[in-house]
Amino acid sequence: MKRLVTGLLSLSLLLGGCASTAPTSPPPALFADEHFAPPSEAVGAQDLFTLSPAMRDYLHSATFTQRLRSKGMRQGLLDALYSKTDLKLEYESRITRTASETYEARMGNCLSLVVMTAAFAKELGMPVRFQSVEVADSWSRTAGIYLSSAHINIGLGQHASDVLRGYDPERVLVVDFIPRDEAASLRTRELEEEDVVALYLNNRAAEALIQDRIDDAYWWARAAVAARPGTATTLNTLAVIYHRHGELALAERTFQAALAREPENLSVLRNLEPLLLTLGRPLEAQALAKRIASIEPTPPYHYFDKGMVALKAGDFDQAVVDFAREVKRAPYNDEFRFWLGIAHLRLGHLGDAREHIALAVDHSTRGDMREVYSAKLAHLRKVATTGTRLR
Repeated sequence: MKRLVTGLLSLSLLLGGCASTAPTSPPPALFADEHFAPPSEAVGAQDLFTLSPAMRDYLHSATFTQRLRSKGMRQGLLDALYSKTDLKLEYESRITRTASETYEARMGNCLSLVVMTAAFAKELGMPVRFQSVEVADSWSRTAGIYLSSAHINIGLGQHASDVLRGYDPERVLVVDFIPRDEAASLRTRELEEEDVVALYLNNRAAEALIQDRIDDAYWWARAAVAARPGTATTLNTLAVIYHRHGELALAERTFQAALAREPENLSVLRNLEPLLLTLGRPLEAQALAKRIASIEPTPPYHYFDKGMVALKAGDFDQAVVDFAREVKRAPYNDEFRFWLGIAHLRLGHLGDAREHIALAVDHSTRGDMREVYSAKLAHLRKVATTGTRLR
């Protein structure tokens, strides 16, 4: 299967990675309902794992039942959901869906596919185990917002907490969207279902913010914070929304609540810095910038932005160098691969250009961008076979 980047969004405006175990007491006085218009859509996760009638029909179909009989419950479910001959699910990163929405659309991001798998497994009476996977966060940019993606997968079988009943990791089938050998070597941390609910709500808040639906974003973020009070990821999202909406004091209070939970959370720190400047506190912002640089000297997209400047200036050799450095840091980022291919194309390196643009197609998590990359790749292949002029 295509390597999964993930379904967990983060803004920088940066909204942070996976959920962590939250304290039991809610953060004090961080909601401001009176400052926002009512949501334009239903907000909540009540139906997150609910099966639709069509899903129940599929669950009881002869094809599905035969798979379970021939492969066993766990492997049969996995084969039924993700075989190329049956549902033909596609990975699509832009929208986080409920289980029934994912089934109907036949596509979803990491979190959506995990939720749908869990919904089927729970209906079949299988224990499910949600896991945060320790991989380096991957970054993208949409509408001027930086998105940081973490990774989550699901195990079908026992929970790690079942030690008293003889926990055996070999009896857990992990459903992941990175190669099986690679997934097996990564460290994981078990999540509770409440963490997954909060991640879903947080994603919906981030997606609304990208679309500039600030009021809807607030209500989704509020629900995420309420679902897992005190989690830095959801607090950071809420604080970003407050900043965008001009609620500066609330934004700072919420960022500080997030930092009390995770003092070196880079998403929170990077978002707090421009807020301090807006509040007229440049010395504090400068000190914070130094602190950020000591934790992460080279921020996301640093070499990519340099490469774009070089490309526009016609310095294609330097563009290749800069894009290649960014690709080395994030080899699965389709945008970095595509522009490295374009830089090679400008130098007349058709083989290198085709290689990197083909990888951009393969790694893309958005259907619209796959079409763009595929069109350029088709043109390069035409050049190679017919000698058509480059463009």
